[in-house]
Formats: sequence, C-alpha cells, structure tokens
Amino acid sequence: MAKKKSNDTTKHEMDPNVEGLRGELTEQGICDTLEWNFMPYAMSIIVSRAIPEIDGFKPSHRKLLYTMYKMGLLTGGRTKSANIVGSTMRLNPHGDAAIYETMVRLSRGNGALLHPFVDSKGNFGKVYSRDMAYAAPRYTEAKLEPIAAELFRDIDSDTVDLVDNYDGTMQEPTLLPTTFPNVLVSNNTGIAAGMASNICGFNLREVCETAKAFIRNPSCDLLSTLPAPDFPTGGEILYDPAEMGAIYETGRGSFKVRARWRYVKEGNLIEIYEIPYTASTEAILDKVSELINGGKIKEINDMRDETDLSGLKLTIDLKRQADPEKLMQKLFRMTPLQDSFACNFNILIAGMPRVLGVREILEEWVAWRSEGVRRRTYFQLQRKKERLHLLKGLAKILLDIDKAISIIRGTESDAEVIPNLMIGFGIDEIQANFVAEIKLRNINKEYILKKTSETQELEKAIEDLEKILKSDARVKSIIVRELEEVSKKYGKDRRTGLIFDREIYEEEAPEAPPEYPVTVFVSKGGYLKKITPQSLRMSGEQKFKEGDELAFSRETTSAAELLVFTDRCQVYKARLDSFQDSKASVLGDYLPQKLGMEEGESVQAVCLPGDYQGFMIFVYENGKVAKVELSAYATKSNRKKLTGAYSDKSPLKAALLLKEDAQLVLYSTEGRALIFSTAQLSPKTSRDTQGVAVLSLKKKALLHRAVLLSESGIVNESRYRSRSIPVAGALLKDEDLGNQTISLL
Repeated sequence: MAKKKSNDTTKHEMDPNVEGLRGELTEQGICDTLEWNFMPYAMSIIVSRAIPEIDGFKPSHRKLLYTMYKMGLLTGGRTKSANIVGSTMRLNPHGDAAIYETMVRLSRGNGALLHPFVDSKGNFGKVYSRDMAYAAPRYTEAKLEPIAAELFRDIDSDTVDLVDNYDGTMQEPTLLPTTFPNVLVSNNTGIAAGMASNICGFNLREVCETAKAFIRNPSCDLLSTLPAPDFPTGGEILYDPAEMGAIYETGRGSFKVRARWRYVKEGNLIEIYEIPYTASTEAILDKVSELINGGKIKEINDMRDETDLSGLKLTIDLKRQADPEKLMQKLFRMTPLQDSFACNFNILIAGMPRVLGVREILEEWVAWRSEGVRRRTYFQLQRKKERLHLLKGLAKILLDIDKAISIIRGTESDAEVIPNLMIGFGIDEIQANFVAEIKLRNINKEYILKKTSETQELEKAIEDLEKILKSDARVKSIIVRELEEVSKKYGKDRRTGLIFDREIYEEEAPEAPPEYPVTVFVSKGGYLKKITPQSLRMSGEQKFKEGDELAFSRETTSAAELLVFTDRCQVYKARLDSFQDSKASVLGDYLPQKLGMEEGESVQAVCLPGDYQGFMIFVYENGKVAKVELSAYATKSNRKKLTGAYSDKSPLKAALLLKEDAQLVLYSTEGRALIFSTAQLSPKTSRDTQGVAVLSLKKKALLHRAVLLSESGIVNESRYRSRSIPVAGALLKDEDLGNQTISLL
C-alpha cells in the first residue's frame, strides 16, 4: 500500500502500538482502531456515567447531591434551582441541562422515586406523563429532603474516599456513605456501550428488614421480608413467587405490573388512578384511541385525562351494556395499562460491572458498609487519642502550675516558651502548645477537675472504640441499629399491591382464527417458519443464516400449540396462529425475541404437544434420563412461560416427545452406545425430576447424544442392548456409527 509523507507530528508517531516508521501514516486495522479509540470511550461511559455503584447512585446523582450538601441545603431553606445547577458544574462539566434533568428525577415533585432526595417547589413534571414538561431552573426552587441526611452521615469522618474534581480545585466523594441499601430502594436505569442497567425500587422498610435478616443469617428467605419491588406510581404486580425468586437469584428477569382502577356506578364510568411505572398517560390514551378507531374495542364512549392536583386519574365513559371487568381485562391485554418491567441488576463493584442477585447485592453492601463503619470508628478513635494526649500533657502542668508560670515568666523570647515547657515537664511540642494557649482565667480548681474527669471518659471511649474495631459482631450490630433508625424514621407503607396466585397469561380471543394445515420449520439457531402447503409447493430451498441449519419440521395445523424448551430450564408456550405465515426464502421469526425470552436465553428443544397425551424424555449429560408426563405442561390458563421445565442438575443433551414407549440410543464421549426402552422408566408428574441413571460413565466421560433407535443407523442392535440399567454400554463398531447429526427433537 502506498504511504503518504506527513510533515506534522501525528498521534501515530507518539503511539508505540502503531506499526510503521516515525513520521509516516500506516495502514491500521479496524480492530486496532476500535481497541485504541472506542474501548476507552466505552469504559468511560460504563464506569463514569451510566451504571450505578453500591451506594445506589451514578456519578451525576452523587455530584449534584454533594453540591447541595456543601451549599447547606440539608438544613437551610430552598434556593433557586439555577443556583444549584451552576454550583454543580464545578463537579459535573456535562452542561446545565443534564444536571437539571438529574435533579428533576431526584425531586419529590416529579415522583420518580419512592423516597426522593430533593425537596422541590414548582413544576418538576411527572414521571407518569410523557408530555408534561418541567419548568426552567430559574422558576423552581429546591433543597435536600431530610432522608438525604442518611446519605451524608459522618461523611467528614473519613468514611469514604475523597478525590479531586475534574480541574483539581476541590474534592468530591467517590461514594456516599449511605446508612441503608439505597441501591435497592431507588429506581435506576442506565444505558452504556454494550451493556445496560435497570434496577427496580423496593420498599425502604422492607429493604431494611431484609438487610437486618441477612446480617443475622445470610441464608435467610428473602421473599419473606422482601416479597416484591415497590413503585412510586403504585399499581399491582402479578405475583409469582417462583418467578420473583429467580429474579432475586440471577438479577435478571421480568414481571408484569398492571394499573389500579375502580368502577363508579353513578355515571357508568371507570376511573384509573394508578398505572405501571413504565407506562405514561399519553401512551395509554393513544393506544385506547387507536383500538377504538380500529373497531377492536366497542364498549367505550370516551376516554379522557382528568389528572389534577389530587393526583392521576384517567376516566373511561362506558356504553350502557358494557361489562367493566371484561373491558379492563381486554385493556390490560391490549394496552400499556399492563406492562412488563425487565430487571437487570447491573452494578459497578470496585469499578467493574457485575450483574448481581438481591442476596449478592446485600452481601456487597454489608461488606462495603462494614468498611465505612470501621473507617468512621478509626477516625473517632484517632481524634479521641489526640485529645487524650493533650489532656495528659495538661495534667502534668496542672500538678505544678506555679512551676509552669515561673518557666513562662522567666523566658525572655516568645519562641522559647514551648521548648522550655517541653524540657521542664517532659512533654512533647503538641502538648506544650495546647498548654500555652490556656487562658489565665482557666487556671483554677474547677477547670482542673473538669479536665481530669474528661480524661477518664476519653479512656473509656477509646477502649470501647478499640473493641468495635476488633469485633465483626459489634460492627454489624451498629449497622443493624442504624437500619432500624432509618426504617422507623423514614419507612412508608407499600404502594404497589400484589395479586397472588396469578401467572402471566393471555386472554383468549373472542373469535378463534380459522384453522388450516401448515408445516413448521425450526432451525438450530431458533428461527421458526410456518408455511402453508400451497406456499411450500411453490418454494425452493429453505433459507437459513450462515452456520444455521434445519433442526425440526412437522406437519400440523395453524391452531396447534408449540412448546419451546430453553437452556434456562424454562418452557414457553405459544399458539402457531400467533406467528405470521412465511416463505422458505425468509429467515422466519426469531423465537427468543418473539416469545420474550430473557437476555442470553436460547432454544434447546421444541415440540407440538397436541392433546398433551404421552411424555417427555429428558436425557442429561451425567447419564441420567427423566420421563415426565406431558400433562405436567398443560395449564388451565393460557400461560406463556413455565419455570422449572426440567432439572438443572446436569446439562440437557436431548429432549424427546413420545406418544408411546420407544427404544433410544445413548452415546458417550468414550465411544460407547446403549440401547434401552423408555418402558424401563417410571413416568413422573414433577417437571424438574432429576431422572434415573441409565448410562454408566467412567471418570471424565459424558453422555453427549441421544436419538431414537430408528434414526441411529445401528445395525448390530443386540450388541448394545441390556436388560438392566444402569450399564456402560458397548464400544461402537464402524458399521454402527450411522447418522451422527443432532436435532432439536
């Protein structure tokens, strides 16, 4: 490649990582460009902007609140928001608009937090409104809420590290020493480069009780004290303890939140007074209007926003014969009045982003808070030791005050007073300076007795502080006591209700769509195509993504149900009529996206259960096989997802749907095979049964494949059969290798 001479000193000359002669531009790979230019930018966003830390704040929140604290707004009166924004720019140089928007979100007026930290006056908009704009900072006023005192308690006692601001003119804390797990109390959302964070808020009182229970017993049942998140906008959570427990365990997952409403018989209308945290009144009104205009909802005369100073209220005027309950169920299904909250508990721990479950978050917070309590205790200990040191020097002087006066009067130079006192009484320079500054009026009996008494109190306090530093139990008891104080002082009742014994479901459509024959194709990558016979006859070769291939195909009808098993031990249920008819020339619907799977979740197996007669065979890597009745996956309501679809004790290698018992072939990594009949297994009704051992495996050997005998290509069947299980199987011969392809089912 031709090289171009450069007369200027370029960045490439100074960068030893770039190949080429000094003073010349060279060809640079795109991967190197991304690594040297984009990666530092991405890490800056992750570490310094978008992801909250263990104190529950992003840097922008922390800089704003610390500025307000230093301005005296914790105890003083309100000041113009413009003053706060301007002062915060000494710590946050990203512009006044971004700073003010941060303050709006933290304010009481906006209502985005269960426990706001900014006491606001004026128009700060509303979290439930998309179009209600907040007033400019010159028109609004603010100060810190009383609960903000818990963010700064003992911040001047070396509880957290202080670092220079961006221009080195002042210092700011790296974290705020919160006395409660604010990371779980305050909602927090952030989008960085290549990752995101979405933390739902929990009730402060419940969080404090849970933290106390965790400190006493790290294996405590979290759901007993922290049943579910709590949102400032209220609403109701469709509560599934197993689903919530999975979110607590992994830090990922989603749950449904729906609006609260009441029927007003006088006037024949419905009033909606609480909506999901992720919804807005404008989005709800727009969607309902769209449904009315499209003729999908015919029970509504009018819907309007009657929100006023008393709070949110959306009013629906009903037609005379409309059933309010049925209408609301339809609106929950078709509008944002019922919405999902996707959890992603991504938090910076020691500068590294980590997705943590609730128990892990509490563990990290308790460890961090314990360090803060120790640092505060050590700081107090040092101050008391310094004070005791001074008083001990004073005690020596007071034993012979006449001698001290004589030394001072006999000293000609002011600079020699301190050295002479040091020599005369055997004290150090610090003690001598303290004594020299005592006023003449304080040289009396009362003063001497008072200082002697203070010495004894200091010695007791120092002894107690030293015991705290040596005792983890004392440190944790201090944390528990502070949690109790916070809970009692600032705790509030739960706003978001829980609807128990309800799972995610879909309302049955009033009219069933027409049923017609189709062929279903599913690829290994999780793409599904539903093709009619007419389209299939006219189609050419099936199209797949590069590296993907066909794994499953069956002829069925458009009304059939589909079960999709995933690698997270979950099964998703869908009707084929919810998929659009497609062609062989397209990739089809991507099942993880279509079914709303969790991030990183992938398809493991699919099947058409039909009338739910028969059983599922699950073959695991450890040589065990489980036989689960297919009826265990049938549900009365049209649920979309079931957790605990199969055992998670060993990786799943095959999932087979059988209407009747059949013969299977199991293959191990040591080149052995075993033929056995599923009739040798007893069917189970529990989905997550671990199964029974069928294939005996030697050390480091694994079961890696399982197929029906009819699909195996084995010729010498008797060689691999066994009357009893478990057995190791027989070594495979070349003529029995057969078809080695693997399918989803």
